[in-house]
Amino acid sequence: MDESDLDSFEVVAVRACDTAGAYLVSEFETNSLAAEHGPDDVKALADRAAERRVLNVLTEAFPDHAIYAEESGERSGAGEYRWVVDPLDGTNNFCSGIPYFGTALALLREDVPVLSVVRDPLHDDTYVARRGDGVTLNGEPIRAESDVASDHATVSFVLGLDAVRDEELRAKADALNAEVAERCKRVWESWAPALDWGLLARGKLEAVVSVHPDAVEQHAGWLLAEESGARLANNDDRFLAAASDETFETLQPLL
Repeated sequence: MDESDLDSFEVVAVRACDTAGAYLVSEFETNSLAAEHGPDDVKALADRAAERRVLNVLTEAFPDHAIYAEESGERSGAGEYRWVVDPLDGTNNFCSGIPYFGTALALLREDVPVLSVVRDPLHDDTYVARRGDGVTLNGEPIRAESDVASDHATVSFVLGLDAVRDEELRAKADALNAEVAERCKRVWESWAPALDWGLLARGKLEAVVSVHPDAVEQHAGWLLAEESGARLANNDDRFLAAASDETFETLQPLL
């Protein structure tokens, strides 16, 4: 894959996220928040409509690419590329009228993420990570750097839906959450992980800790962390990315 390929993939991915984001903002501002509420999850009607908009852009540009989309599942492809799509990251926030949600895409080549795009439409922010080429925010390079001491740190804690539904995994996650809280100022549970990864990549969060994360956000977010220079560790289904050596050294033993 050469730079021109990645350039074309990025242009299309950004367009897809922009299209979904514009639709989501319109629905949010007109209080079109209809949803199906389950015992541990919520599905907004806007989820599926946003996904259709993303898929229309991707399939028109790259008809041979495989796609995994959160709502519609797997679409097979003939080539080596596969898109992973979260059309509405932060569905619970969206349906509750909380202005913190976005769209996330990751492009995998032979199962390795090579491009991720995260769109925060309410703040008109677009994060782009390209493997080996860093991260940009609205076209400007950013780095995961923070001089906030670990005992004053704000740490995002992300729990995947499978862990929410599994009593044993949830208990272990709750114990880890409590340990993180003992070592930092604030544990932030936003329910919009992709946007949290973006904040980490620009040094606005000191760390992200994720437990059994959902793939649709994790692929995009982890590449943002990698390419922004975050300090990284993982142990089985637990992941840590930190914006400083001190915070990393404080939290890494907890994994």
